[in-house]
Amino acid sequence: MENSKLNIIKEIAQELDCGNDCYYNPKTKELITIPNFGDLLDEDEFRESFGAELKKVTTNKAEYIKIEGIESFESFKIMQRFITQIADKQFQSELETVLERKKPFQNFKYSIDNSDYRQNWFDFKQNEVEKIVEKQLNR
Repeated sequence: MENSKLNIIKEIAQELDCGNDCYYNPKTKELITIPNFGDLLDEDEFRESFGAELKKVTTNKAEYIKIEGIESFESFKIMQRFITQIADKQFQSELETVLERKKPFQNFKYSIDNSDYRQNWFDFKQNEVEKIVEKQLNR
């Protein structure tokens, strides 16, 4: 795959991880990122801040590919896949238990942040999200 496409996939994956919606124009290679409406606190302020981007995307819908954010079930599956590749069986078992209890996302994050696997998790998750982005771009 060409380097510019790899870079855009990486950038989109990072934006999605931050909670943004992404719109990519494959002809111009333009990427527009807009915070997800679901997290909207003040709609008027939001429209004022991102009005130009919203208008560009809505008036030129056919030119842009909307890259969907990662659903909770997909994030959960990514965590499960990460656990299977951990060499430390005790920590692996601990994380499996975390996913079975209440608040699995919060507790998984806490366990990972307080472990030697923190960077491994970030790298793994980035790679998994990049695969999802690539599939969406290739549709």
